[in-house]
Amino acid sequence: MANLKEIRSRIRTVVTTQQMTRAMKMVSAAKLGRAQRNIERLRPYSKKLQDIMANISANMTEEIDSPYTAVRDAQKVLLVVVTSNRGLCGAFNTNVCKETMQAIETHYLEQKANGKLSILAIGKKGYEFFKRRGYNMVEDKNFDVFPNLSFGTVEPVVNQIMAAFAKGDYDRVDLVYNEFKNVAVQIRRHERFLPVDAQSTEMASSNTLDYIFEPNQKDILAELLPKSLKTQFYRVVLESNAGEQGARMMAMDNATTNAEELLRSLRLTYNRARQAAITTEILEIVAGAEALASAG
Repeated sequence: MANLKEIRSRIRTVVTTQQMTRAMKMVSAAKLGRAQRNIERLRPYSKKLQDIMANISANMTEEIDSPYTAVRDAQKVLLVVVTSNRGLCGAFNTNVCKETMQAIETHYLEQKANGKLSILAIGKKGYEFFKRRGYNMVEDKNFDVFPNLSFGTVEPVVNQIMAAFAKGDYDRVDLVYNEFKNVAVQIRRHERFLPVDAQSTEMASSNTLDYIFEPNQKDILAELLPKSLKTQFYRVVLESNAGEQGARMMAMDNATTNAEELLRSLRLTYNRARQAAITTEILEIVAGAEALASAG
C-alpha cells in the first residue's frame, strides 16, 4: 500500500485537475451558448436561400450556365476537413478524421494513388493529422478561422476554393465536418460542395411559388449561387464550432465526474492507510508497555 505522503500528493493533484476541468467546462458552456445562437440564426436564412434557388431552378427552361455547376470527371479532388484547433473535446476531431479516411478509401483511392487528392484543413488538429500521413495539403498551414469566427474571416477561404474550382484546379470539392445536433450529439457529415447540382431532386421544391422574376431567372440564379455557396460554407464552420464546444463541455463534465470518483477512492485509501498506521502505533505502544511490565 502506498504511504500517506504519496496518497496526499495524489489527492492534491486530482483536486487541482478537477478545478481545471470544472473551469474549462464553464468556459465551454459560455462559448457553446454563443455558438448555438449563431448557428440557429443562420439555419433559417440558409434554408430559405436554398428554397428560393430550388424554386428558380425548377422553373427554368434553359440550362444553368455557371462555373460552379460544371460537372467534370472527378480526377482532381479537394477534401475540406473541418476540425478544431485544440483537443480535450472527446472524439470530436477523431470522428472527422475517421470519416475523411473512410471517404478516401471508399471513393478516392485512385486520386490518392495518382497524387491528385488534396486536403484543405480548417483547424489545427485536422492539419496535423493529415500532414503526418503525407497527404497533399493546400498551403503549408491550416486555415485558422476560429479565434475571430465571422463571415468575414471565412469568406476568403471559400472564395479561394470557389476560384480554384472555377479555374479547373479541382473537379470536385467535398466537405467533411461535424454537424451540431445538441450538446451531447454531433453528426459526422461528408457532402459534396462543388459542383452544385442546382436541378437535382434534393433542390426540388415541393411548394413551388409563382414568383415574378426581374431581370430574369438566369441572372438571379447566377447572382444567388455564389452567395448560397458562401452561406453554406459558413454554416458548416458554425456547425463544427458549436459541435466542438458541446463536445468539450461534455468531455470536461465527464472528466470532473471521474475526478470526483477518483478522489473518493483515494480518500478511502488514505483513511484506511492512516487507520492502519495508527493501529500499528497503538500495538507497538502496548507491546512496549507489556515488555516493560514483564521486565519489572
